[in-house]
Amino acid sequence: MSSVIEVINKAQQKTNVVDARSGDTVRVHQRIREGNKERIQVFSGLVIQTRRQSGHLSRITVRRIASGIGVEKSFLVHSPLVVKIEVTKRSKVRRNYLSYMRARTGKAARLSGVEFDREAVNTIPEDARTEPEKSTPTAESDEAKTSSDAS
Repeated sequence: MSSVIEVINKAQQKTNVVDARSGDTVRVHQRIREGNKERIQVFSGLVIQTRRQSGHLSRITVRRIASGIGVEKSFLVHSPLVVKIEVTKRSKVRRNYLSYMRARTGKAARLSGVEFDREAVNTIPEDARTEPEKSTPTAESDEAKTSSDAS
């Protein structure tokens, strides 16, 4: 019974997920549907919590200050509504849940940045993006076959 559940869970997972950790400043591109229109909305902020990073129920909580009010959104990483997660800054933190950031404002809310390779973190390997393509005969291979048959 558990193998059936594991198969369904595996089918729901995305293969191209960026590794977002607590303390990262991220931009989450989310698909918003209003009536019959669809658009992409970007929510940028600090990741204050990550949950279940290995499973299909992986979730990140992102916090930002909008018009002087703290706004937190929780995103399912493997949701089809989350188009892309882009890491813009990586900070040094010692905890998974940064609840103390809620009480801090201004300069007190700054985290010390850590050097990281933005390109390497935000790019997903080609083999993870799409399934391997089936080889199709090309014109060159057809010519090679006909020339070898004629000889």
